[in-house]
Amino acid sequence: MISKAKVKHIKALQVKKYRKEQQCFVVEGTKSVVELLNSDFEVLWVAASEEFGEAKQQILRLRGVEWVTATPTELMAAGSFKTNDGALAIARMKPNIKPKVTPGHLAVMLDDIRDPGNLGTIIRTADWYGIKHVIASEETADLYNPKVISATMGSFCRVNVFYTNLIDFLSEYPGPVLGAFMDGTDVHTLQVTGGGVLVIGNESNGISAAVARYVTERITIPRVGKAESLNAAIATGIILDVIRQKND
Repeated sequence: MISKAKVKHIKALQVKKYRKEQQCFVVEGTKSVVELLNSDFEVLWVAASEEFGEAKQQILRLRGVEWVTATPTELMAAGSFKTNDGALAIARMKPNIKPKVTPGHLAVMLDDIRDPGNLGTIIRTADWYGIKHVIASEETADLYNPKVISATMGSFCRVNVFYTNLIDFLSEYPGPVLGAFMDGTDVHTLQVTGGGVLVIGNESNGISAAVARYVTERITIPRVGKAESLNAAIATGIILDVIRQKND
């Protein structure tokens, strides 16, 4: 059973201010909680159905996690999901540590991606293509927002997201910087050496002028139809796919 005090705590963690104060976040759903338990995140507490508890009792015991049995109704009432018959967990945030992105490796940079669903999908897409690091502007949506965590489908456990001033980062970065624009070079004709930073801009305004000054190669996905633009997460996936194909 989930206590009233714990429900209050979980609800508070759905607000960025309290997540930041307590340095904790909530993960919901069977798949995401299993991914969390198998990751290097510190897991503080789990509420789970009897079936989940029985199936995962070994890893729960191995991780030394405090856990309680809960009904689907309790899980839904405590969390933000409309349906949840598996599990819900509270975990500790990781420190915001600058990654070592060498010129031989590819990283994704996000310039003011505000939509939580877009951020979560980009992280999931980055994971699919083996990208280990996402560098996000301070204005980008919060990684630990429940909608972001949900949209990653567990990929938040494998992709490091580092929040920083992008200008400070780029001013020290020695490798190529690719930027997605409407008027760049056709990405399919790009000569890619394997490493660099791929910058994806804001959903409405694109890459900011300040960040654009550091872009060494402006690229675009050629438009065939009449759509005004592509979703940021979709564009990320297309560009990463082209880059990976060119490096296979």
